[in-house]
Amino acid sequence: MKSHKRNILITGGAGFIGSHVVRRFVEEYKKYQIYNLDALTYAGNLENLKDIENAPNYSFIKGDITDSEFLKELFSQIEFDGVVHLAAESHVDRSISDPLSFVKTNILGTVNLLNESVALSRKNEGFRFYHVSTDEVYGALGDTGYFLETTAYSPNSPYSASKASSDHFVRAYGETYGLPFVISNCSNNYGPNHFPEKLIPLFINNIIQKRPLPVYGDGNYTRDWLYVIDHARAIDLVFHEGKNGETYNIGGFNEWKNIDLVKLLCQLMNRKLGRPDGASEELITFVKDRPGHDLRYAIDATKINKELGWKPSVTFEKGLDKTIDWYLENQEWLGHVTSGDYKKYYKKQYQH
Repeated sequence: MKSHKRNILITGGAGFIGSHVVRRFVEEYKKYQIYNLDALTYAGNLENLKDIENAPNYSFIKGDITDSEFLKELFSQIEFDGVVHLAAESHVDRSISDPLSFVKTNILGTVNLLNESVALSRKNEGFRFYHVSTDEVYGALGDTGYFLETTAYSPNSPYSASKASSDHFVRAYGETYGLPFVISNCSNNYGPNHFPEKLIPLFINNIIQKRPLPVYGDGNYTRDWLYVIDHARAIDLVFHEGKNGETYNIGGFNEWKNIDLVKLLCQLMNRKLGRPDGASEELITFVKDRPGHDLRYAIDATKINKELGWKPSVTFEKGLDKTIDWYLENQEWLGHVTSGDYKKYYKKQYQH
Protein backbone atom coordinates (compact mmCIF):
# COMPACT_ATOMS: atom_id res chain seq x y z
CA MET A 1 0.00 0.00 0.00
CA LYS A 2 2.81 2.44 0.85
CA SER A 3 5.03 1.66 -2.12
CA HIS A 4 2.84 2.15 -5.18
CA LYS A 5 1.15 5.15 -6.74
CA ARG A 6 -1.98 6.25 -4.90
CA ASN A 7 -4.22 9.33 -4.99
CA ILE A 8 -5.06 10.44 -1.44
CA LEU A 9 -7.57 13.20 -0.65
CA ILE A 10 -7.01 15.04 2.65
CA THR A 11 -9.84 17.40 3.59
CA GLY A 12 -9.12 20.39 5.80
CA GLY A 13 -5.45 20.14 4.94
CA ALA A 14 -4.78 23.87 5.32
CA GLY A 15 -5.91 23.82 8.95
CA PHE A 16 -3.93 23.12 12.08
CA ILE A 17 -3.91 19.32 12.33
CA GLY A 18 -4.60 18.88 8.62
CA SER A 19 -1.50 20.79 7.54
CA HIS A 20 0.73 18.53 9.65
CA VAL A 21 -0.96 15.45 8.19
CA VAL A 22 -0.55 16.75 4.62
CA ARG A 23 3.12 17.52 5.22
CA ARG A 24 3.76 14.08 6.67
CA PHE A 25 2.08 12.27 3.77
CA VAL A 26 3.82 14.43 1.14
CA GLU A 27 7.24 13.89 2.71
CA GLU A 28 6.87 10.23 3.67
CA TYR A 29 5.13 8.87 0.57
CA LYS A 30 6.77 10.23 -2.54
CA LYS A 31 4.80 7.86 -4.77
CA TYR A 32 1.48 9.18 -3.47
CA GLN A 33 -0.24 12.17 -5.00
CA ILE A 34 -1.65 14.15 -2.09
CA TYR A 35 -4.66 16.37 -2.80
CA ASN A 36 -5.39 18.96 -0.12
CA LEU A 37 -9.04 20.05 -0.23
CA ASP A 38 -9.80 23.09 1.91
CA ALA A 39 -12.38 25.89 1.81
CA LEU A 40 -9.85 28.32 3.35
CA THR A 41 -12.19 29.62 6.03
CA TYR A 42 -10.74 31.71 8.88
CA ALA A 43 -8.74 28.77 10.31
CA GLY A 44 -7.44 27.46 6.98
CA ASN A 45 -4.20 29.06 5.88
CA LEU A 46 -1.94 28.02 2.99
CA GLU A 47 0.96 29.70 4.79
CA ASN A 48 0.91 26.57 6.96
CA LEU A 49 2.20 24.62 3.95
CA LYS A 50 4.58 27.01 2.22
CA ASP A 51 7.49 24.62 2.71
CA ILE A 52 5.86 21.91 0.55
CA GLU A 53 3.65 23.93 -1.80
CA ASN A 54 5.91 23.18 -4.77
CA ALA A 55 6.38 19.48 -4.03
CA PRO A 56 5.65 17.41 -7.17
CA ASN A 57 3.35 15.04 -5.27
CA TYR A 58 1.21 17.80 -3.71
CA SER A 59 -1.85 19.54 -5.15
CA PHE A 60 -4.16 22.08 -3.52
CA ILE A 61 -7.87 22.24 -4.36
CA LYS A 62 -10.02 25.03 -3.00
CA GLY A 63 -13.53 23.78 -2.34
CA ASP A 64 -16.27 23.28 0.21
CA ILE A 65 -17.39 19.82 1.34
CA THR A 66 -20.91 21.17 1.84
CA ASP A 67 -21.16 21.63 -1.95
CA SER A 68 -22.34 18.22 -3.14
CA GLU A 69 -22.13 19.09 -6.84
CA PHE A 70 -18.54 20.25 -6.47
CA LEU A 71 -17.62 16.98 -4.73
CA LYS A 72 -19.39 14.91 -7.36
CA GLU A 73 -17.37 16.63 -10.09
CA LEU A 74 -14.10 16.27 -8.14
CA PHE A 75 -14.61 12.55 -7.53
CA SER A 76 -15.48 12.03 -11.20
CA GLN A 77 -12.22 13.69 -12.26
CA ILE A 78 -9.85 11.95 -9.81
CA GLU A 79 -10.10 8.34 -8.73
CA PHE A 80 -9.03 8.57 -5.10
CA ASP A 81 -7.61 5.56 -3.30
CA GLY A 82 -8.40 7.00 0.11
CA VAL A 83 -9.89 9.95 1.95
CA VAL A 84 -8.50 11.33 5.21
CA HIS A 85 -11.29 13.57 6.46
CA LEU A 86 -10.25 16.37 8.81
CA ALA A 87 -12.32 19.29 7.49
CA ALA A 88 -14.53 20.54 10.32
CA GLU A 89 -15.72 23.47 12.34
CA SER A 90 -14.00 22.80 15.65
CA HIS A 91 -14.29 25.63 18.16
CA VAL A 92 -16.76 24.98 20.98
CA ASP A 93 -17.47 28.67 21.66
CA ARG A 94 -18.30 29.29 18.00
CA SER A 95 -20.62 26.27 18.02
CA ILE A 96 -22.58 27.80 20.89
CA SER A 97 -23.12 31.09 19.05
CA ASP A 98 -23.63 29.52 15.59
CA PRO A 99 -24.62 25.84 15.82
CA LEU A 100 -26.05 25.65 12.29
CA SER A 101 -22.66 26.19 10.65
CA PHE A 102 -21.40 23.17 12.61
CA VAL A 103 -24.36 21.09 11.47
CA LYS A 104 -23.73 22.12 7.88
CA THR A 105 -19.99 21.45 7.75
CA ASN A 106 -19.53 18.61 10.22
CA ILE A 107 -22.63 16.58 9.42
CA LEU A 108 -23.82 17.51 5.92
CA GLY A 109 -20.26 17.92 4.63
CA THR A 110 -19.29 14.51 5.96
CA VAL A 111 -22.36 12.87 4.43
CA ASN A 112 -21.54 14.46 1.06
CA LEU A 113 -18.06 12.94 1.22
CA LEU A 114 -19.46 9.58 2.27
CA ASN A 115 -21.85 9.53 -0.69
CA GLU A 116 -19.04 10.06 -3.18
CA SER A 117 -16.76 7.64 -1.33
CA VAL A 118 -19.31 4.82 -1.44
CA ALA A 119 -19.53 5.03 -5.21
CA LEU A 120 -15.76 5.10 -5.54
CA SER A 121 -15.16 2.24 -3.11
CA ARG A 122 -17.32 -0.08 -5.21
CA LYS A 123 -14.88 0.14 -8.12
CA ASN A 124 -11.68 0.58 -6.11
CA GLU A 125 -11.02 -2.42 -3.91
CA GLY A 126 -8.30 -0.74 -1.84
CA PHE A 127 -10.29 2.39 -1.01
CA ARG A 128 -10.50 3.55 2.63
CA PHE A 129 -12.38 6.41 4.29
CA TYR A 130 -10.68 7.71 7.44
CA HIS A 131 -12.73 9.98 9.67
CA VAL A 132 -10.72 12.05 12.17
CA SER A 133 -12.84 12.91 15.21
CA THR A 134 -12.56 14.13 18.79
CA ASP A 135 -12.73 12.81 22.34
CA GLU A 136 -15.44 15.38 23.07
CA VAL A 137 -18.06 13.03 21.58
CA TYR A 138 -17.83 10.97 24.77
CA GLY A 139 -18.99 13.80 27.02
CA ALA A 140 -17.44 14.43 30.44
CA LEU A 141 -15.55 12.23 32.91
CA GLY A 142 -15.49 12.45 36.68
CA ASP A 143 -12.28 12.64 38.69
CA THR A 144 -11.25 9.15 37.59
CA GLY A 145 -11.52 6.86 34.58
CA TYR A 146 -10.71 7.19 30.89
CA PHE A 147 -12.50 7.25 27.55
CA LEU A 148 -12.32 3.89 25.79
CA GLU A 149 -13.28 3.09 22.21
CA THR A 150 -16.38 1.43 23.72
CA THR A 151 -17.42 4.44 25.84
CA ALA A 152 -20.99 5.50 25.09
CA TYR A 153 -21.38 8.83 23.28
CA SER A 154 -22.73 11.70 25.38
CA PRO A 155 -21.89 15.02 23.66
CA ASN A 156 -22.61 18.21 25.60
CA SER A 157 -21.95 21.03 23.11
CA PRO A 158 -23.20 21.70 19.57
CA TYR A 159 -19.64 21.06 18.35
CA SER A 160 -19.32 17.65 20.00
CA ALA A 161 -22.89 16.74 18.99
CA SER A 162 -22.07 17.49 15.35
CA LYS A 163 -18.91 15.38 15.51
CA ALA A 164 -20.77 12.54 17.25
CA SER A 165 -23.36 12.63 14.49
CA SER A 166 -20.71 12.50 11.78
CA ASP A 167 -19.04 9.53 13.53
CA HIS A 168 -22.38 7.71 13.53
CA PHE A 169 -22.92 8.45 9.84
CA VAL A 170 -19.51 6.99 8.98
CA ARG A 171 -20.28 3.80 10.87
CA ALA A 172 -23.76 3.65 9.32
CA TYR A 173 -22.31 3.92 5.80
CA GLY A 174 -19.92 1.14 6.68
CA GLU A 175 -22.75 -1.12 7.81
CA THR A 176 -25.31 -0.12 5.19
CA TYR A 177 -23.19 0.35 2.07
CA GLY A 178 -20.08 -1.63 2.91
CA LEU A 179 -17.80 1.42 2.91
CA PRO A 180 -14.33 0.51 4.25
CA PHE A 181 -13.65 2.99 7.07
CA VAL A 182 -11.63 3.73 10.18
CA ILE A 183 -12.29 6.38 12.84
CA SER A 184 -10.02 7.97 15.41
CA ASN A 185 -10.97 10.13 18.39
CA CYS A 186 -8.19 12.34 19.68
CA SER A 187 -7.56 14.51 22.72
CA ASN A 188 -6.59 18.21 22.62
CA ASN A 189 -3.76 19.01 20.21
CA TYR A 190 -1.15 21.74 20.50
CA GLY A 191 1.86 22.79 18.44
CA PRO A 192 2.91 24.98 15.49
CA ASN A 193 0.39 26.63 13.13
CA HIS A 194 -2.52 26.45 15.58
CA PHE A 195 -5.05 29.23 14.96
CA PRO A 196 -5.02 31.44 18.07
CA GLU A 197 -8.54 30.90 19.30
CA LYS A 198 -7.70 27.72 21.24
CA LEU A 199 -6.18 27.94 24.70
CA ILE A 200 -2.44 27.49 24.14
CA PRO A 201 -1.91 29.66 21.01
CA LEU A 202 -4.41 32.26 22.26
CA PHE A 203 -2.57 32.63 25.54
CA ILE A 204 0.87 32.67 23.91
CA ASN A 205 -0.31 35.52 21.68
CA ASN A 206 -1.99 37.35 24.56
CA ILE A 207 1.11 37.09 26.74
CA ILE A 208 3.23 38.50 23.90
CA GLN A 209 0.73 41.38 23.53
CA LYS A 210 0.22 41.75 27.33
CA ARG A 211 -3.50 41.14 26.93
CA PRO A 212 -5.79 39.42 29.49
CA LEU A 213 -5.66 35.63 29.77
CA PRO A 214 -9.36 34.65 30.03
CA VAL A 215 -9.74 31.49 32.13
CA TYR A 216 -13.23 29.98 32.29
CA GLY A 217 -14.78 29.43 35.73
CA ASP A 218 -12.26 28.40 38.36
CA GLY A 219 -9.84 26.97 35.81
CA ASN A 220 -10.10 23.42 37.16
CA TYR A 221 -11.19 21.86 33.87
CA THR A 222 -8.89 18.99 32.92
CA ARG A 223 -7.75 18.08 29.42
CA ASP A 224 -5.36 15.55 27.90
CA TRP A 225 -2.84 17.24 25.58
CA LEU A 226 -1.04 15.77 22.57
CA TYR A 227 1.66 17.31 20.38
CA VAL A 228 0.20 17.71 16.90
CA ILE A 229 3.11 16.02 15.11
CA ASP A 230 2.53 12.92 17.23
CA HIS A 231 -1.13 13.03 16.17
CA ALA A 232 -0.06 13.18 12.52
CA ARG A 233 2.11 10.10 13.10
CA ALA A 234 -0.88 8.31 14.60
CA ILE A 235 -3.12 9.26 11.66
CA ASP A 236 -0.50 7.89 9.28
CA LEU A 237 -0.47 4.58 11.18
CA VAL A 238 -4.23 4.26 11.44
CA PHE A 239 -4.74 5.04 7.75
CA HIS A 240 -2.17 2.49 6.61
CA GLU A 241 -2.35 -0.23 9.26
CA GLY A 242 -5.63 0.17 11.12
CA LYS A 243 -8.34 -2.44 10.72
CA ASN A 244 -11.44 -1.54 8.71
CA GLY A 245 -14.49 -0.83 10.85
CA GLU A 246 -12.39 -0.05 13.94
CA THR A 247 -12.09 3.04 16.14
CA TYR A 248 -8.78 4.13 17.68
CA ASN A 249 -8.50 6.57 20.58
CA ILE A 250 -5.42 8.79 20.38
CA GLY A 251 -4.22 10.55 23.53
CA GLY A 252 -1.13 12.00 25.13
CA PHE A 253 -1.32 10.29 28.54
CA ASN A 254 -0.92 13.87 29.69
CA GLU A 255 -3.65 15.46 31.83
CA TRP A 256 -3.49 19.08 32.92
CA LYS A 257 -5.92 21.36 34.70
CA ASN A 258 -6.38 24.53 32.67
CA ILE A 259 -5.19 26.82 35.45
CA ASP A 260 -2.02 24.75 36.01
CA LEU A 261 -1.30 24.75 32.29
CA VAL A 262 -1.78 28.52 32.08
CA LYS A 263 0.59 29.09 35.01
CA LEU A 264 3.23 26.86 33.40
CA LEU A 265 2.80 28.73 30.12
CA CYS A 266 3.25 32.04 31.96
CA GLN A 267 6.45 30.84 33.60
CA LEU A 268 7.94 29.65 30.32
CA MET A 269 6.94 32.86 28.51
CA ASN A 270 8.39 35.05 31.28
CA ARG A 271 11.72 33.30 30.87
CA LYS A 272 11.72 33.44 27.06
CA LEU A 273 10.60 37.09 26.93
CA GLY A 274 12.93 38.22 29.70
CA ARG A 275 10.08 39.32 31.93
CA PRO A 276 10.23 39.15 35.75
CA ASP A 277 8.70 36.21 37.61
CA GLY A 278 4.94 36.66 37.99
CA ALA A 279 4.61 39.27 35.22
CA SER A 280 2.50 37.17 32.87
CA GLU A 281 0.53 35.57 35.72
CA GLU A 282 -0.88 39.03 36.46
CA LEU A 283 -2.72 38.82 33.12
CA ILE A 284 -4.84 35.84 34.26
CA THR A 285 -8.50 36.90 34.32
CA PHE A 286 -11.23 34.52 35.47
CA VAL A 287 -14.32 34.90 33.30
CA LYS A 288 -17.86 33.55 33.31
CA ASP A 289 -17.97 29.86 32.47
CA ARG A 290 -19.31 28.77 29.11
CA PRO A 291 -22.48 26.63 28.89
CA GLY A 292 -22.09 22.86 28.73
CA HIS A 293 -18.44 22.96 29.80
CA ASP A 294 -17.19 19.38 30.36
CA LEU A 295 -15.14 18.98 33.53
CA ARG A 296 -12.58 16.41 32.39
CA TYR A 297 -11.48 14.52 29.28
CA ALA A 298 -8.91 11.72 29.39
CA ILE A 299 -8.10 9.20 26.68
CA ASP A 300 -7.02 5.60 27.13
CA ALA A 301 -4.78 5.06 24.10
CA THR A 302 -3.88 1.46 24.96
CA LYS A 303 -5.51 0.01 21.83
CA ILE A 304 -3.50 2.01 19.29
CA ASN A 305 -0.35 1.36 21.33
CA LYS A 306 -0.84 -2.42 21.48
CA GLU A 307 -2.23 -2.96 17.97
CA LEU A 308 -0.24 -0.41 15.95
CA GLY A 309 2.73 0.35 18.20
CA TRP A 310 2.02 4.08 18.51
CA LYS A 311 2.87 6.21 21.52
CA PRO A 312 3.69 9.91 21.98
CA SER A 313 7.31 10.73 21.16
CA VAL A 314 7.43 14.22 22.68
CA THR A 315 6.98 15.02 26.39
CA PHE A 316 4.56 17.83 27.18
CA GLU A 317 7.27 20.07 28.60
CA LYS A 318 9.44 19.63 25.49
CA GLY A 319 6.48 20.01 23.14
CA LEU A 320 5.29 23.16 24.88
CA ASP A 321 8.79 24.62 24.79
CA LYS A 322 9.04 23.91 21.03
CA THR A 323 5.56 25.36 20.48
CA ILE A 324 6.34 28.62 22.26
CA ASP A 325 9.59 28.97 20.31
CA TRP A 326 7.71 28.46 17.04
CA TYR A 327 5.23 31.25 17.81
CA LEU A 328 7.98 33.61 18.93
CA GLU A 329 9.89 32.91 15.72
CA ASN A 330 6.79 33.23 13.52
CA GLN A 331 5.15 36.41 14.73
CA GLU A 332 4.58 37.53 11.14
CA TRP A 333 2.37 34.43 10.66
CA LEU A 334 0.67 35.21 13.95
CA GLY A 335 0.00 38.77 12.80
CA HIS A 336 -1.53 37.59 9.54
CA VAL A 337 -3.95 35.12 11.12
CA THR A 338 -5.03 37.46 13.93
CA SER A 339 -6.16 40.21 11.57
CA GLY A 340 -9.64 40.93 10.24
CA ASP A 341 -12.31 38.44 11.26
CA TYR A 342 -10.35 37.13 14.21
CA LYS A 343 -9.87 40.57 15.75
CA LYS A 344 -13.64 41.12 15.70
CA TYR A 345 -14.18 37.71 17.25
CA TYR A 346 -11.53 38.35 19.92
CA LYS A 347 -13.15 41.62 20.99
CA LYS A 348 -16.58 40.04 21.16
CA GLN A 349 -15.63 36.91 23.06
CA TYR A 350 -12.69 37.69 25.30
CA GLN A 351 -12.50 41.33 26.34
CA HIS A 352 -14.17 41.87 29.69
